[in-house]
Amino acid sequence: MTTVSLNDIRAARERIASKVEYTPITISTSLSKRLGVPVHLKLEHRQITGSFKLRGASNAIASLRADEKARGVVAASTGNHGRALAHAAKLEGMRAVICMSRLVPQNKLDEIRRLGAEVRIVGNSQDDAQQEVERLVAEEGLVMLPPFDHPAIIAGQGTLGLEMIEQVPEAGLVLVQLSGGGLASGVAAAVKGVSPGTKVIGVSMARGAAMKASLDAGRPVLVEELPTLADSLGGGIGLDNRLTFPMCRHLLDEIILLGEDEIAAGIRHAYAQEREIVEGAGAVGIAALLAGKVKAEGPVVVLLSGRNIDMNAHRRIVCGEAIGERAA
Repeated sequence: MTTVSLNDIRAARERIASKVEYTPITISTSLSKRLGVPVHLKLEHRQITGSFKLRGASNAIASLRADEKARGVVAASTGNHGRALAHAAKLEGMRAVICMSRLVPQNKLDEIRRLGAEVRIVGNSQDDAQQEVERLVAEEGLVMLPPFDHPAIIAGQGTLGLEMIEQVPEAGLVLVQLSGGGLASGVAAAVKGVSPGTKVIGVSMARGAAMKASLDAGRPVLVEELPTLADSLGGGIGLDNRLTFPMCRHLLDEIILLGEDEIAAGIRHAYAQEREIVEGAGAVGIAALLAGKVKAEGPVVVLLSGRNIDMNAHRRIVCGEAIGERAA
């Protein structure tokens, strides 16, 4: 199995140390009482660009050769990877083009443009956006930095796992967001590399969970991309997936899927009880605990992965208004 090692993740940590925040961790009194074990919240939504994606993007750009940096970078994104890549590229004075589908929320598009990246809106799925990426690579020579299935991206996201185990070395369980698998595989590789007995569970939405469907099928499969509160977790894993599919299959102990009402409950709890503003994807770990879908026998670490939610949508959710299929 092609993989990303603990040494790769440690090297990434040194490479990006000056470019990202070492984010804090706090204990949740309300969730700890509910589960009967300590529940720690890893506050990665406080990262510079509002999500964990800055880790992978910074490591990937730092790993490029000088001639590659001169050509510029391109990626498909559901929003947060694009924002992180735009930020990291701007620091290097590089061109960045971000291709996204029409499902990406407007607030994420606006922020990417503010950072100076070029935005291309193509089709209704990540797969459609990826076709534009491949055209730009072929016709304009841009360097593709995909959102998850790339060794430098995975290693960068894995630095989160190193921090979690340093902050809670006795952790029995880590809950991590699962989409294309860059975050989940990187965190799991780091956590299990340092603490083999710690369980790692991937959490996703029920609407269009591509990695779960692919693992169930035993191979990468196409899944329809549907509107969801956890929009950052949308998109496929790529039929030619080389890294994250085998790593998730090997490293994740379980996968939990959540309905839209459960995700909304996670957003509300984060705000009302923890005083934290998180987007739908950022709230899925909390949501899994509230829904009673996690059995915990020891200290739990829950990743709050991002905060880039439209604030009007956030207000509607925390006020309990009907959410429909998607409100973020």
